[in-house]
Amino acid sequence: MNEDLRERIEHEAERHALLNAVKHGEEADVGAVIGPLMGENPDFQEHGDEVPGVVAPVVSQVNELDEEGRQKRLEALAPDLLADLEADDEGDDHPLPDLPNAEDGAIRMRLAPNPNGPWHLGSARMPAVIGTYKDRYDGWMLCRFDDTDPETKRPDPAAYDAILDAIDYLGFEPDEVARASDRMETYYGHARELIDLGGAYTCSCPAAEFSELKNSGEACPHREKAPETTREEFDAMVAGEYDAGEMVLRVRTDIEHKNPALRDWVAFRMVDTPHPREVASEYRCWPLLDFQSGVDDHLFEITHIIRGIDLQDSAKRQRFLYDYFDWEYPEVVHWGHVQLDAYDVKMSTSTIKGLVEAGELDGWDDPRAPTVASLRRRGIRGDAITEAMVSLGTSTSNVDLAMSAVYAANRERIDEETDRAFLVRDGVEKTVVGGPETGEPPVHPNHEERGVREIPVEGAVLTEPDDMPANGERVWLKGYGCVRHTRDAFEFVGTDIDVVREEDVPVVHWVPADDNRTVLLRTMDGDVEGRAESGIADREPDEMVQFERIGFARIDSQHEGETVAYYAHP
Repeated sequence: MNEDLRERIEHEAERHALLNAVKHGEEADVGAVIGPLMGENPDFQEHGDEVPGVVAPVVSQVNELDEEGRQKRLEALAPDLLADLEADDEGDDHPLPDLPNAEDGAIRMRLAPNPNGPWHLGSARMPAVIGTYKDRYDGWMLCRFDDTDPETKRPDPAAYDAILDAIDYLGFEPDEVARASDRMETYYGHARELIDLGGAYTCSCPAAEFSELKNSGEACPHREKAPETTREEFDAMVAGEYDAGEMVLRVRTDIEHKNPALRDWVAFRMVDTPHPREVASEYRCWPLLDFQSGVDDHLFEITHIIRGIDLQDSAKRQRFLYDYFDWEYPEVVHWGHVQLDAYDVKMSTSTIKGLVEAGELDGWDDPRAPTVASLRRRGIRGDAITEAMVSLGTSTSNVDLAMSAVYAANRERIDEETDRAFLVRDGVEKTVVGGPETGEPPVHPNHEERGVREIPVEGAVLTEPDDMPANGERVWLKGYGCVRHTRDAFEFVGTDIDVVREEDVPVVHWVPADDNRTVLLRTMDGDVEGRAESGIADREPDEMVQFERIGFARIDSQHEGETVAYYAHP
């Protein structure tokens, strides 16, 4: 990071920290600063690991000011932001924009996951935002599994529970759970009613032939068949008397509509592949999503739908259905997609599934996978993900999720409760001449009451290669004291901390050369081996630890002679 970039980050961090502090009338929060900072400045994202270290001191400086000082500084630095704050009604301060035509206690929203696999990170945005709206408006939330495509997006039986578990991890609980594949008779009933209303017809045109007619605005020869004939043929579809591709049920719309995608769209098709759920395995006539979802949104009395901007045609198709049934269509909020470039693996369910099946990923919780399960195994709190997702808002533009925003939110939650430890990678061994028999670094730098970690030196230590001073130079072994690199050994100099403050002697971490513990650290970039202080063996699985100068990690398992930990973030 060059000096110009650092100055830009510091400037933007001060603006956002002042805004955060003045807006809420309390000290600025690092996590709340980094999220919008990274969102507004995409060029900062490639330096995501370094940004928190630049932002934190700026936030600390802002927090040293009193309320009046923060307000004056914000007025001088960004008067437009202060003016916007003063214009806002404090009672309407929410992280998300208001839902259109929403009343407290009267909104009903739905999550509609396709259970074709566990969730990647982009999938977490929907429950984060809808769950936040539910809490804000004292509303109601449905989790409806849209699993009526047993072929191209084939449901994964294990994904149903995995998704419900992910929703709970993110901090929310649906008021009701439904599986569309349990509701087939409901869809059939509405299809028959639609046929009787003159709103649907059966069509046996080959797909290519119908597409040609549709694109030219011409009706297919089946469009005007009698409802009785359509009803008989649809019942034959339900009975499984047609093969895949032989017959479909179409919703009659405007065959000359300016948007060809809305012309006489398919509501039901035949699928030869059995559904993986036994209770649904006998069905062969399956509704497409626009029909199934449109019917369910009405029957579950959904008032507000949030869906991707690419699904605008779905709402338009479904409005034809609603007009036939004389239903009122829900309010719709369209948003752009979440983009993520922090991983080498594409954020795609099918891609991740393929890599898992090929053995290139250990599973959905492999640290290299951009999945909810991966972040959970790394020790990242679900509500930290939710906070970062909510900060993206509901813009119709595609948005970039900065992992540094997730990390900052998680750091705010775990830093004070997480004990410290030393881990050395690619250790260089040096004999220690003179000095104490043990080092005593604090368990936590901000909590003296937690005591110290007694680490025996036993004559030699390991340090990381980049921390090795040149011959004749000094370093401060954290929790031990100052040593000088002399004649291929560390000669103990003393414990006067002023050499660090006044003479810029670097502070480094270390472990005993003999009494240490092997650690396998699993990271987004692959596995790293190192040596930690022996006390790491006493840590229970799921405990968080901060390996000083490396980052936070979750203890995953303890084995004979080895600790496995998953790296969370800096």
